[in-house]
Amino acid sequence: MEDLTVSDGKPMRLWGGRFEGGPSDALARLSVSVHFDWRLVPYDLAASRAHARVLHRAGLLSAEELERMIGALDDLERACKAGEFRPTVADEDVHTALERGLLERLGSLGGKLRAGRSRNDQIATDLRLYLRDHARLVVSRLVELETALMAQAADHADTAAPGMTHLQHAQPVSFGHQLLAHVQAFARDVDRLTDWDKRAAVSPLGSGALAGSSLPLDPEAVAAELGFDSAAPNSMDAVADRDFAAEFLFDAAMIGIHLSRLGEEIVLWASQEFRWIEMDDAYSTGSSIMP
Repeated sequence: MEDLTVSDGKPMRLWGGRFEGGPSDALARLSVSVHFDWRLVPYDLAASRAHARVLHRAGLLSAEELERMIGALDDLERACKAGEFRPTVADEDVHTALERGLLERLGSLGGKLRAGRSRNDQIATDLRLYLRDHARLVVSRLVELETALMAQAADHADTAAPGMTHLQHAQPVSFGHQLLAHVQAFARDVDRLTDWDKRAAVSPLGSGALAGSSLPLDPEAVAAELGFDSAAPNSMDAVADRDFAAEFLFDAAMIGIHLSRLGEEIVLWASQEFRWIEMDDAYSTGSSIMP
């Protein structure tokens, strides 16, 4: 394993053993992602804890080394949350920055965490953890919105309102019926994200760069600890797959469209021409020139 040390302002990379020279400045700048993947910190550290435990079970870390490793990872997470540990211009990505933090705390012991793990399976795991966590948050917010809309719909089940096409009166409906139309859209969004999670709940950790590891690791145990349903059945697919990310983006785009539809109707209903609703000042903004 390549010996990593923290150098004075020089980039600490997780690769480069056979290279005689470093990358050009332009390529180095292009490769930097820590300015946006720093949000993966808690997920990267969670995966590192799980990996440390499986290394211990495989006999690659002693009990004392595992205890020190977990303690350092916990302290690193605390320092990140407190803003005491931040990425530097020398850090290529979140993985490099956190490994630097681990080496600062443990010295050469911190480098043992790299055994049997590649950035390929590491980033694939982090991204799945991040998206699954945020999908659950989005679903909870959508359910809250559905509940509020259903309460208003019940209050206005008998409130007559014109159903419109191209803003022209078409057929009579109830205002509650209009509100429930949005509930149906958000319910589909919840169903989509719930169904998406079944495909996202597969752990890539243990797949290595592409062909797994010769070390006696336990991908299923890691998957269970991280809340996945199973470990990936094919290591090459596990590190290459970004279907789950593209599918999440589609689901998020549909949610945005449905929120935009509701928002536009609220603007319309609050206009002088409609005056169906009145917005509280807490949820309204004004104009820099109009009254």
